[in-house]
Amino acid sequence: MPLLVVEHLCKSFGAVKVADDFSFSLEDGETLGIIGPNGAGKTSLFNLISGNLRAASGHIFFRGKDITHARSDERCRAGMGRTYQIPQPFSKMTVLENCVVSAAFGAGKSERSCYDHCASILKRTGLLKKANVLAGSLTLLDRKALELARALSASPKLLLLDEIAGGLTEYEAQELIGIIQEIRATGTAIIWIEHIVHALVAAVSRLIVINFGAKAMDGDPTEVVNSAEVKRIYMGIEV
Repeated sequence: MPLLVVEHLCKSFGAVKVADDFSFSLEDGETLGIIGPNGAGKTSLFNLISGNLRAASGHIFFRGKDITHARSDERCRAGMGRTYQIPQPFSKMTVLENCVVSAAFGAGKSERSCYDHCASILKRTGLLKKANVLAGSLTLLDRKALELARALSASPKLLLLDEIAGGLTEYEAQELIGIIQEIRATGTAIIWIEHIVHALVAAVSRLIVINFGAKAMDGDPTEVVNSAEVKRIYMGIEV
């Protein structure tokens, strides 16, 4: 049974379709990349999957259960974690406290039992030395890392990454790819939206292209990015 099944999902804002009869499935432990032009519906799809938006029609199944009408906090406790394009940590809390909040409320752990778990997450994401630093004072790279650490602290079975490499230098992006590959090796399923296509190709086993809320392609990452259809969608030219 797939970990996640999205069936005929539809959502519009007026005349703009952000999900147009969208369907796909994700196996347990699979790493999927999603690309598409600005405004194609990528983040809206994440919002539908995570419960920040409600679908007009269609169904979402997670771990065999229909979660189409479940709240976002219920989906989190069921094992779904996500990051956001613009990190929004609790700026007056420390890095460690941010992760403890996520573990306590997202994974349902007691505060006392969270510390060792959160420390191991901070070590994995390169933030352990900054555990007692206020989150509001972090650099962009460290805020991105904290966004990832907070999501991981809730012990997700599925991790949704929304342009987590955006705004980073090439070196910083490579560091992030290494962390994501380590997460992938633990068996956590990942869906990653990103404009830095080479980062996705290096880290995912499958790639979906979205255009105007509809699925344009789905397949091997290298084949997809080299396809004439992707060049047409991104550059607006016939190849």
